[in-house]
Amino acid sequence: MLNLIRLFLAVGGVALGIVAYRVQVEDIASPGNRALATVAVGWAFLLAGLVAWSRRPANRLGALMLVTAFALLLRQLRYSDDPLVFTTFFALGDVAYALVGHCVLAYPTGRVTDRAERALVKAGYATVLTFPLTALFFYDGTRPLLTYPTPRESVLAVSGNPDVVEGLQNAMVIVLYGILATLFIALIVRRLVRATPRARRVLAPLLLAGIAVALRAVFEGVFTFVDRPFAYYTLFWWQIAAIAALPLALMAGLLRARLARAEVGSLVLELERTPPQGLRDALARALGDPTLAVAFWLPERRAFVDAAGRPVELPPDDRRRAVTRLEDDGEPVAALVHDPTLREEPELVEAAGAAARLALQNARLQAELQAQLIAVRESRGRIVAATDAERQRIERDLHDGAQQRLLALALALRSAERRHEGTLDPELEHVLDTAVAELQGAVDDLRELTHGLHPTLLAEQGLEAALRALTARMPLAIELDVNVPQRPPPAVEAAAYFVVSEALTNVVKHAAARTVTVTAAQRDGSLRVEVTDDGVGGADPAGSGLRGLADRIDAVGGRLAVDSRPGEGTRVAADIPLGSP
Repeated sequence: MLNLIRLFLAVGGVALGIVAYRVQVEDIASPGNRALATVAVGWAFLLAGLVAWSRRPANRLGALMLVTAFALLLRQLRYSDDPLVFTTFFALGDVAYALVGHCVLAYPTGRVTDRAERALVKAGYATVLTFPLTALFFYDGTRPLLTYPTPRESVLAVSGNPDVVEGLQNAMVIVLYGILATLFIALIVRRLVRATPRARRVLAPLLLAGIAVALRAVFEGVFTFVDRPFAYYTLFWWQIAAIAALPLALMAGLLRARLARAEVGSLVLELERTPPQGLRDALARALGDPTLAVAFWLPERRAFVDAAGRPVELPPDDRRRAVTRLEDDGEPVAALVHDPTLREEPELVEAAGAAARLALQNARLQAELQAQLIAVRESRGRIVAATDAERQRIERDLHDGAQQRLLALALALRSAERRHEGTLDPELEHVLDTAVAELQGAVDDLRELTHGLHPTLLAEQGLEAALRALTARMPLAIELDVNVPQRPPPAVEAAAYFVVSEALTNVVKHAAARTVTVTAAQRDGSLRVEVTDDGVGGADPAGSGLRGLADRIDAVGGRLAVDSRPGEGTRVAADIPLGSP
């Protein structure tokens, strides 16, 4: 059915063009080449409209270009000698130029969505309907109209006033081809300036539209107000060429996605050589959108993640960004966040998605693996944080509970001993002295234990104070250099402290070192701590102590390095990002 309608429109447009040609040649003695040129403009819109409507039936632009084609061809009937035909098409003929502007501003979606552009379209229609219709009421045929060699008869004339008719025609030229044409070009420029890089390529035909309208405006101005034959004929052919090329450019732009689909075939070959992390760049090149982002669907999580496995929240599908979801057998695979202009090229997006389906599946598996690694790292971080919190709680309980009670008991015994000094049995006095000494030893042991759990000094005064207290307790000379101008997050401080504590414990137990150096410094967004000794070396990084340190550092996103060759001492270094939780 639609094909029959298109065939009828094609035949009707060709026939109407032949009639329009004969009217120009016979009724106003227009040169044949100029008459054919004006008809060719209408036929160009007819061809472009039929092709665009056939290829993109859901887009209104094809139908709008068909209406414009018939309006341009019917406009030539205004030159008829028949009074009714002349009156009808003189009143409605300039609607064709408003339709041309409407086509341009509706490109590429077929709809005019911008408020200022809609207002301009309405103003254009109002202008081309109001001025000619008003002029017909005052036209009595005593003076020829513009472009008419002989007078015509208006069936709407109520009084004759040639000066009013001429003034209305000149006013319409000023409003339509002066003011509105200038605003039209300004809106085109504004749209191009605001557009994304990809949208500018899509909107390239609008530049031709601006040139066509500008040439038409200059042509009307020369013809109406200057009347220079050479300029008139030269501008005639320029503006005819520009306006005839305009629908073809709009059609080509509308169908560019169909042409681009041929290039998507090479995407399959490219993706065979592309690792998963290069998938986004390959798709961006195929779609011509450098802003493209790819999100992968994880069924178990029921959420989207990026290539690194980090959660992604898809933006709203609006005028700034568009979202296309790709599926495989009804199951979501990925989502493309892209330039809104790709909404008008769904075939291109579908073709690219189909070509990349296998690669998207592979990339999704890698993203899922990355997400699992992130989840494991976050879980380890939470475990370490919970462990540190529990260490602090136990340290506080021991310090404020058992340690204080033991100290109180030792003081009570010592006080009792002093009150009864000289009156106690020597054996009992020896027992009391021994009890006080044992209690003091127990307090010292608890103090060492609490320092190993989580030193209060670290939480209260920071890393430097805690390290100075730690190194002061060690039974060997240690050179300490701390350059930490700002306190790191608690998890970072704790990790750094325990690296130094474990490394120094190993030095005391196994290294037989003479000199030890401990450094801590902030640089490049991370905290680096090093413990270096000149001992026997040969430390095993896979040992339980160093392995536990490596796990702790990894849990906060850092790295632990151990360099311990036999006979060359040992260096334990940790780099911990300051952004760690």
